[in-house]
Amino acid sequence: MRIREINAMRGPNYWSIRRHKLIVMVLDLEEMEELPSNKIEGFSDRLKMMFPSMYSHRCSVGEPGGFFQRVEEGTWMGHVIEHIALEIQTLADMDTGFGRTRGYGEKGVYNVVFSYIEENVGRYAAKAAVDICKALISGDSYDLEADIQRMREIREDERLGPSTGSIVEEAEARGIPWIRLNKYSLCQLGYGANQKRIQATVTSETSSIGVEIACDKEDTKYLLEQAEVLVPRGDIIGRESSLEAACRYVGFPLVVKPVGGNHGRGITVNIKNYEDALVAFHAAKNVSSKVIIEKYITGEDYRLLVINNVLVAAAKRTPANVVGDGKSTIKELVDEVNKDPRRGYGHENVLTKITINDLTKTIIAAKGYTEDSVPNQGEIVILKDTANLSTGGTAEDVTDIVHPSNVSMAERISKIIDLDICGIDIMTTDISKPLEETGGAVLEVNAGPGFRMHLAPTTGLPRNVAAPVVDKLFPQQGNTGRIPIIATTGTNGKTTTTRLIAHMAKMKGYRVGYTTSDGVYIQNRLLMKGDCTGPASAEFVLKDPTVNFAVLECARGGLLRAGLGFKKCDVGIVTNVAADHLGLKGIHTVEQLAKVKGVIPETVLPDGYAILNADDDLVYEMRRSINCNLALFSMDEENPRIKALQKLGGITAVYENGYVTLCRGTWKMRIMKAENIPLTYGGKATFMIQNVLPAVIAANVRGIGIEDMKIALETFIPSASQTPGRLNLFKFENFSILLDYAHNPAGMRALQNFTDNLEATEKIGIIAGVGDRREEDTNELGSIAAEMFDEIIIRQDKNLRGKSEEDLIKMLDAGIKMKDPNKKTTIIPSEKEAITHAVKNAKKGSLIICCSDVIPDALELVMKFKEQESKGEMIFAQ
Repeated sequence: MRIREINAMRGPNYWSIRRHKLIVMVLDLEEMEELPSNKIEGFSDRLKMMFPSMYSHRCSVGEPGGFFQRVEEGTWMGHVIEHIALEIQTLADMDTGFGRTRGYGEKGVYNVVFSYIEENVGRYAAKAAVDICKALISGDSYDLEADIQRMREIREDERLGPSTGSIVEEAEARGIPWIRLNKYSLCQLGYGANQKRIQATVTSETSSIGVEIACDKEDTKYLLEQAEVLVPRGDIIGRESSLEAACRYVGFPLVVKPVGGNHGRGITVNIKNYEDALVAFHAAKNVSSKVIIEKYITGEDYRLLVINNVLVAAAKRTPANVVGDGKSTIKELVDEVNKDPRRGYGHENVLTKITINDLTKTIIAAKGYTEDSVPNQGEIVILKDTANLSTGGTAEDVTDIVHPSNVSMAERISKIIDLDICGIDIMTTDISKPLEETGGAVLEVNAGPGFRMHLAPTTGLPRNVAAPVVDKLFPQQGNTGRIPIIATTGTNGKTTTTRLIAHMAKMKGYRVGYTTSDGVYIQNRLLMKGDCTGPASAEFVLKDPTVNFAVLECARGGLLRAGLGFKKCDVGIVTNVAADHLGLKGIHTVEQLAKVKGVIPETVLPDGYAILNADDDLVYEMRRSINCNLALFSMDEENPRIKALQKLGGITAVYENGYVTLCRGTWKMRIMKAENIPLTYGGKATFMIQNVLPAVIAANVRGIGIEDMKIALETFIPSASQTPGRLNLFKFENFSILLDYAHNPAGMRALQNFTDNLEATEKIGIIAGVGDRREEDTNELGSIAAEMFDEIIIRQDKNLRGKSEEDLIKMLDAGIKMKDPNKKTTIIPSEKEAITHAVKNAKKGSLIICCSDVIPDALELVMKFKEQESKGEMIFAQ
């Protein structure tokens, strides 16, 4: 068995619109294609022994034990590997269960698809599942625990922490989209100009001054003292020589902690003599240049969480500890505590496993203990010097018993320090009484406080503390932080449609970001070059804080490689579906290709619009899967599908009596005569009229009026700047050059319909084969070219995409000869040399038509020829 490739879906995709997080592994079973599970002796028994928990897998049988039944009856190894990949993730505490295995279109090759929680864990699980399956087939031993532990470690390295994760989950529940901006906890909520950012529990609205104050314990204490907030007596020193005087001033017992510390680093508590204070001083100095010497307040540790100046939660925190039974050692007691199913590795569960480290040994040594000591029955042994959950501590929710005086004090502190989210640490014997009565004090104020203790306390009521954070960032009810997204797909015409819609929105005053097969544009500024029709390019636009309107071209490649770069759009357009790129990525039929393109309309929001081509059967069929409003366009106003929707009062756009016309119900609103729209070349380029139709619907449903549409259509001039490579016509003194992106049979037919209407003494076609297409498609390109042109020059693209130059030229030539064996054909592999040859030998009144899959180089050469001609130079001079 061999893994060909592993792709991770991160958005709506070919396999599932709802399940965005999927691994798609292309697996070649090789010789195992002939050996299903029931033909491998002992395989089923070994599988059950290694994975007894797989009994819960129902599989297609639909009941527990169903998968084991399938294995005994005989199933292929791709199916087994799918189940193993799911099960090992579940065993690593990432419970997930969606999977399917489908043929890739080649004998013995399968798409093994399964869900994941963390992407790199999913990728690891794919490879591990294949290795495990090989071991089960051969009967070799396998260290499953090592894989499970490694997956846990990857998860802890990769996933969002509990605080960030809770805010993201709350945002998702409200329909607010989000993007992770780095591999840590920096996340964007909302899109474009409406975005807000969080980093753990610090937000884009958190005061930087507030954070700076909270991180400086000296400043914090000074401000609180000035405001008559109860704080422990203390001093801040930087040299060992000042320690003795500070200890006398504060008085034992005391606490020593670094000024700039966090997460309990360098803190030592309940110090009762100078010798211990000296040790603690040096521990704190390792963390910060300045050290706080502070009165040790007796009582219990409480954390008050204030968000937007309102107390939202309070917890009593207890450091990691064990209770002696008079028989077990401290180490044995820790092992027993760690058996609690609520305790896990890192942040995987509500509690963290306790570890015995050097700090623990130092703390218990102060009581005369080692980890092998046996504490007395009922004796509590503290193992850590702070009550953080991350070091094994516990938390009890006490929100409902906090005294109103303490509530008021906490809310006042948040304003004094100027923090929108802050955690206030208090030491007191009873939080239900005012601090003045208990002798308690405020110990610290924390910026970016952890939410874990409030989200999942060890005891008491969990609190949704993420909700007030999202309330503050998006205060208006129903505000999802979205910007309008128009997504366009199809085999041909999607780039021009995308550009036209972007132009309309820009003319209306929006700050537009759009993606195309030429690059990514922000307000018509090209910021990324190349084919930018995948999810990364979409995210580039949606992350840009200047953009308030997005138009995104979405091609098949990105959808199959990673899914969409967004979960929902407001308008989804499908221009057409025709045979193109078939035989790649497991897509072998035009029906499968339609399913890929159909992802776009299925992701439209319920109040949005799917705009479909009523003249294309496969596109029209997509209406059955949508959960939004339907709009249709057609080049024939008598199309019965158009008529049916009009009777229902729906929105349509048609080409009628020479006009581009928008209809609401049966009412017509004529936009413009097609011949007056520059993009259509006087109405001769009918496929451009077809591109205008969905664009005017999209503009209309997004509130752009007819007069604004007219202005936009009049000013959208086909040119190298506005529509690069899309019917760019350059007129020279004795001949003309037409550059177009046509690179598949459907595109060539559309181009033929246009060029047949152009007058020329002769038409010279410069064509190339594209390597990632079927042989019959390349043959057909040659045959169409033989119909279109008087003379053909075969060149070659830069990117051969898997085939040799010789093969592609041979396929095109064969297609030409099928149609016209005597067609004059010249082979010039270099595009530059091919265009130069055509120009050099052009007859007066001729038309050179260059079909290019990579436009920039050809454009640059033709523009150079124009410049040379304007200077009176020989345009073919080298």
